Amino acid sequence: MPRPFLLFAFVLLVLQFDPVSNVFAQDEGFKPIFDGKSLAGWTGNEKFWRVEDAAIVGESTEDNKVDVNRFLVWDQGEVDDFVLRLKFRVSGTDRANSGVQFRSELFDGEKDRLSGYQADIDRSGKFIGILYSERTGRGILCKRGEKVTLRGKKDKDVEQVSNPADLLKAIDMDGWNEMEISARGNHLVTRINGKVTSDVTDEDRQQYKKSGLLGFQIHVGPPMKIEFKDILLKRLPL
Repeated sequence: MPRPFLLFAFVLLVLQFDPVSNVFAQDEGFKPIFDGKSLAGWTGNEKFWRVEDAAIVGESTEDNKVDVNRFLVWDQGEVDDFVLRLKFRVSGTDRANSGVQFRSELFDGEKDRLSGYQADIDRSGKFIGILYSERTGRGILCKRGEKVTLRGKKDKDVEQVSNPADLLKAIDMDGWNEMEISARGNHLVTRINGKVTSDVTDEDRQQYKKSGLLGFQIHVGPPMKIEFKDILLKRLPL
């Protein structure tokens, strides 16, 4: 039997017993940081965070409102250079807002409040895919479809590289979407469903952070629900 055929048959046999995502995760060095069953390894207010159907769920209601932006924080260490892959789904009104926080620090001495870089998520379509800086005074660092070099709070070079409306069309507001965040030195890139939504080089010496905490946000405002699953982290050499 020709060797290429033997290799193909072996791959098919492997895929019958392992989900494709797990095979590629192992091959590429990705490791799960959520067990799909509990909030082990994560710290947050369980009034708002739970596990349901193999997903982390953050939810606020009329009877259980969020007073300020709150976070579920990964408590297994800081991230520096990495690639994070996950799936997310957001529901509620158009004001439903969330995000993935990274290279961040605790804010105001509270264990579930963070400040720092945030890959933004919302239902209105205004903020999803941007890179935001939570609680630092820098605000929006990069809008959807931009490539930005940051040098200071009001000093940055901006290049429009993609149509933000076209990127938005590729996002399913009612279903699951795939997000990838890569941080290599001061180069920070966010992708949603395989498309680059923000590309930032942070040369702001006062504000740039090379490491910090990872977390998920539930935003103050009307009742909302955010879900995350299939959360995989790959550490990169510094």
